Amino acid sequence: MKMSNMIVLGLVSVGAAMILLPFIWMLSISVKPHAEVFSTDITLLPKSPTLQNYWHAISQTDIPLYLMNGVIVTGGILALQLLVTVPAAYALAHRDFRGRNVMFASVVAALLVPFHVTAIPVFIGFAEFKLLNSYTALILPFVATAFGTFLLRQAFARIPKELIDAARIDGMSEMGIAWRIAFPLGLPTVIAFAIFSVTAHWNDLFWPLIATTDPDLATPPRGILYFRDEESGDDIGPLMAGATLIIAPLVIGFLLAQKRFTQGLANTGLKG
Repeated sequence: MKMSNMIVLGLVSVGAAMILLPFIWMLSISVKPHAEVFSTDITLLPKSPTLQNYWHAISQTDIPLYLMNGVIVTGGILALQLLVTVPAAYALAHRDFRGRNVMFASVVAALLVPFHVTAIPVFIGFAEFKLLNSYTALILPFVATAFGTFLLRQAFARIPKELIDAARIDGMSEMGIAWRIAFPLGLPTVIAFAIFSVTAHWNDLFWPLIATTDPDLATPPRGILYFRDEESGDDIGPLMAGATLIIAPLVIGFLLAQKRFTQGLANTGLKG
């Protein structure tokens, strides 16, 4: 192995270790009994591993409810995002209409605006329509996504124009082409976008903290705050067990879809 390759591999290994260490430490604490958590000795591997912390987190807190809310919110956001984004991205890629370039430029410009900038007017609007403290308030603001539109438009633009024209000649509607041709051909990119979307909204604390006050609507990150308050920061073992249960679905989902994820990003390209 060349020296340069060894240096690169070493740097990548150090970076990976720094990123993974907090998660490894969290997992370690989640299986330690209370006495070991507050021991003066720092040990990565527990001397007497136990699953009691997980049982405490599941049976004596609302972690299952927070996980269910996370599934409802992220699933609802993703489904509505695809319902809106797939036709929009197809139109920007394969439909000729006045103002298309301006509209696409607006989508790109919208990528530069963080959600926090529009959060206050969105909150005021939802308050006027009495939609706060509901799943609607957690889902609706994220249905239109500039990032998803841009990503899928780039993927759909790689589909040969001849294939689209052939479908039109066969009498297929534009919506049918979008869903029956563009969507399957762009599936790797759709999966990549789905991972981005689910990860972002599963981990989002900012908007749920503003839009809801009802504990029964708490998403996983908001639920961890209730858990911490309930435990007063003392019972660290169950808290880390709860955090592990919350991030586990994301890790498992990414591991199952990582091949399509990398393929989707590679296939997106930068075609204008």
